[in-house]
Amino acid sequence: MRVVIALALSAAAVIPLVAQNTSSGSDALYKPLDELLELYVRDGFVYYNALKSDRGRLDRYLAALDGPAAAAEAAGSPERQRAFWINAYNALVLRTVVNNYPIRGKPGQYPSNSIRQIPGAFERTTHRVAGKSLTLDAIEKDILTPLGDARVFLALGRGSIGGGRLRSEAFDGSRLGQQLEAVAAETLTRKEVVRVDIGGNELSVSPLFSWREPAFVASLADKADKVFAQRSPLERAVLALIEPHLVGSEAEFLEKNAFRMTFNTFDWRLNDLNARP
Repeated sequence: MRVVIALALSAAAVIPLVAQNTSSGSDALYKPLDELLELYVRDGFVYYNALKSDRGRLDRYLAALDGPAAAAEAAGSPERQRAFWINAYNALVLRTVVNNYPIRGKPGQYPSNSIRQIPGAFERTTHRVAGKSLTLDAIEKDILTPLGDARVFLALGRGSIGGGRLRSEAFDGSRLGQQLEAVAAETLTRKEVVRVDIGGNELSVSPLFSWREPAFVASLADKADKVFAQRSPLERAVLALIEPHLVGSEAEFLEKNAFRMTFNTFDWRLNDLNARP
């Protein structure tokens, strides 16, 4: 009997230890990224020149993304997986820019300093993450989309002013819901993503919503207020995302449901603090 009791007590002691080790593994993985973002990101813009001079830490974090701690996060709960892949994507974009910084292309379809001036940055260049060889586009389409929370696409910086606003901290699976809700709320403070024009009777939104239309519709369309029932699935998805965060005259404007929704032009200028508009 004493042996049984001792084994039971030992097993009980292991449970919190395992949980603690899982948490500490996540913390250890993301700590270098946390430090880099805190140092070099301000209000969504990046000190790319300074980051380039300190790229050793960025490279070490990215190397760890193909290690055992990364594999554990990539196989964890949906929240842990989402946080892992958002962080990986944003860090890979930082490296892509730093590898080519300063970017000086020919202005045309894209600005001269745009990440789009780097050939194949999103659709051809592959990266090793959690045992997989993936492009940035593949991370969005094949990894993040099936995880089912379209707010993640608003958390991806894309190396651009029009992309998600980079935070000065890494995403964390244990509080990802709060972080993504903050991302959704701040879309209303960024005209590149959402602009409510009461005088023009218009709601102008980022084309990002249309680029990832199936994901936004699947994730959000059925959560829109019934007053918007006759609008398209994509419009309902956008409204479900932003309406909880509207107040005052803007909320009243949308509730009347007489506005038109349009898509603005994505701002592909580099989110470079040294060239901030």
